[in-house]
Amino acid sequence: MSDTEQQDRLDKEKQRAAAQALRWVRDGMLVGLGSGSTAAYFIQLLGQTLRGGQLQIQATATSLATEALARRAGIPLLEPRRGLRFDLTVDGADEIGPRLTLIKGGGGALLREKVLATSSDYLLIIADSSKLVPQLGQFPLPLEVVPFALPWVLDTVALLGGNPKLRLDKKKAPQPAHSDQGNILVDCHFKSLPDPNQLALQLQDIPGIVEHGLFLGLASAAIVAEGDQLLLLRPSAEPADAASFGELPKEAGPTSL
Repeated sequence: MSDTEQQDRLDKEKQRAAAQALRWVRDGMLVGLGSGSTAAYFIQLLGQTLRGGQLQIQATATSLATEALARRAGIPLLEPRRGLRFDLTVDGADEIGPRLTLIKGGGGALLREKVLATSSDYLLIIADSSKLVPQLGQFPLPLEVVPFALPWVLDTVALLGGNPKLRLDKKKAPQPAHSDQGNILVDCHFKSLPDPNQLALQLQDIPGIVEHGLFLGLASAAIVAEGDQLLLLRPSAEPADAASFGELPKEAGPTSL
């Protein structure tokens, strides 16, 4: 299979996963909108449904790019406020490991993504088959770092075996890439993360790291498209057919259609 054919296959998987997630959105929901290419498909489909008058929802975006896309799609947006919780957040992932451990932040939106994830009653991950891995770590682990603290953060993460690299701005290289909050983005090349929980604790103790891209114990479920199959993953349940669920899946079996 050529690179183009492979990319076409993955794009179709992303669209299938996004379309399944849309089937679980209900009228009146407050929805968190994730970042990345798979989340973008969901936002476009959601906008089409809203314009057709089939749903009314309100949403908040995890990045400025997502916010702009949502506005173009005609999705009404809410500003952050006290007491705001989301019924559902739909987001992508860079890697999906055992028990729905995740690496996120490849697009640089890890802080806002984690804020919305922890402010949601249900975090639903949508992904193509390339994101499913037996162990986290091949994808570089993103960090968002306060500029003043950068040298010391790099030194400390290097001692942990992270081989940290400054992410460069694609449009302004060799200038460093910045998050929407103006912080610096660093990518850590651990290669393998046998104990992501321990690493998360170590990273949280390093002054200057605003957020890391390990999302542990946050995802309620994931839809992973593999060809024509839609695989439903949950932290404490066997994989199932996502298309057999008429509502957001709980830990029990499929809900009635």
